[in-house]
Amino acid sequence: MQEKLIVGGGRPLRGTVQISGAKNSAVALIPAAILAESPVILDNLPHLSDVAIYSELLQELNAGVSRNEDQMNIDPTHLKLKEMPNGKVKLLRASYYMMGALLGRFGKAVIGLPGGCNFEPRPIDQHIKGFEALGATVSSENGAIRIEAKQLRGAKIYLDVVSVGATINIMLAAARAKGTTIIENAAKEPEIIDVATLLNAMGAKIKGAGTETIRIEGVESMHGTRHSIIPDRIQAGTYMVAAAATRGDVVIDNVIPKHMEAVTAKLQEMGVHVYEMDESIRVIGQPEYESIDVKALVYPGLATDLQSPMTSLLTQANGVSILTDYVYNNRFQHVPELQRMGAKIRVEGRSAIIEYSKLHAARVKAADLRAGAALFIAGLCVQDGYTEISGVEYIDRGYHRLVENLAALGAEVWRENALPKEKTAQG
Repeated sequence: MQEKLIVGGGRPLRGTVQISGAKNSAVALIPAAILAESPVILDNLPHLSDVAIYSELLQELNAGVSRNEDQMNIDPTHLKLKEMPNGKVKLLRASYYMMGALLGRFGKAVIGLPGGCNFEPRPIDQHIKGFEALGATVSSENGAIRIEAKQLRGAKIYLDVVSVGATINIMLAAARAKGTTIIENAAKEPEIIDVATLLNAMGAKIKGAGTETIRIEGVESMHGTRHSIIPDRIQAGTYMVAAAATRGDVVIDNVIPKHMEAVTAKLQEMGVHVYEMDESIRVIGQPEYESIDVKALVYPGLATDLQSPMTSLLTQANGVSILTDYVYNNRFQHVPELQRMGAKIRVEGRSAIIEYSKLHAARVKAADLRAGAALFIAGLCVQDGYTEISGVEYIDRGYHRLVENLAALGAEVWRENALPKEKTAQG
């Protein structure tokens, strides 16, 4: 029997929550480490299923991997090339970073197409365009991608679509290519800067990360280093939204407030009180909220990963709100489940039209990681009763110690098979 998350409603979140390292950085930094030829230590690593899977994938490549709390030691000294068309690689949405890393290290990679969340196929055409520009040949075989290059050579690459994944993947391959690579129309997300910081500490020569033009001078070899992962802005934003939705008072600690500016601005526009400090943000919910329009955009706009949690919050705002996702066409799989909880939402193309709703407990299912976040926030908003959420495996991909953190903030929440039978029966 699969685990279910049980969420009791009617309790404002109060207290302090510590934010872990960024999932979207970790899943790129771990494969980036194999470009080095001596050990790399990553600090502030989140406890997530994706991280565990990546650890196993690196061991399959004969890398030494050890874990101590939030630290991972990766020794790629004796790394061996191995084709990975199937198996654990299929469980990851970010498995494509193995393509750029192995291509940079060995000039060859065979990787199964990305798995993980199922809200929309993740196109990798821009990744392939970048690899081909660097001199690689790319072919598809039995659901896997084969990439080979006798010699990677620097090139000028213009991304037709602003893509975090393609920007990072091209950086990984180009770091050890011969000559200079220029990526134009590059993504600007903080996680890209994080990856570039690690690569530079390993001996790469990368300039312009965080801007639309990144310049990479290839180097022949790279070495180990130690790197601390930036805080997870999506996790932080989710707790900010949850604090507002429950009319709570929460300090979100270990954050970079600048990374949170888009969500902070939208919460304040609704009437939420938000206070920024050096490395923390305090969110104080209010009795009434104003409806707003929200657009999910590439950074520095509001992250598409926060679109789903925002949907739940907007059901608590007076009037009609409109939420439009300009990043993904089909990221509204949480809406039918919220409707089962009484949410008044209709989807029109890229937009969700959301009215004030009194939510009630129900049995619902998370179809992807951030849909899971929308559902547990909705469950916290219910005035009484227990919401039962299945699909917990998706939530575990992105929320470090979620149950412990929510419980510490006063929420009534547990995993169904982790409690005594009498409490489970009550739920």
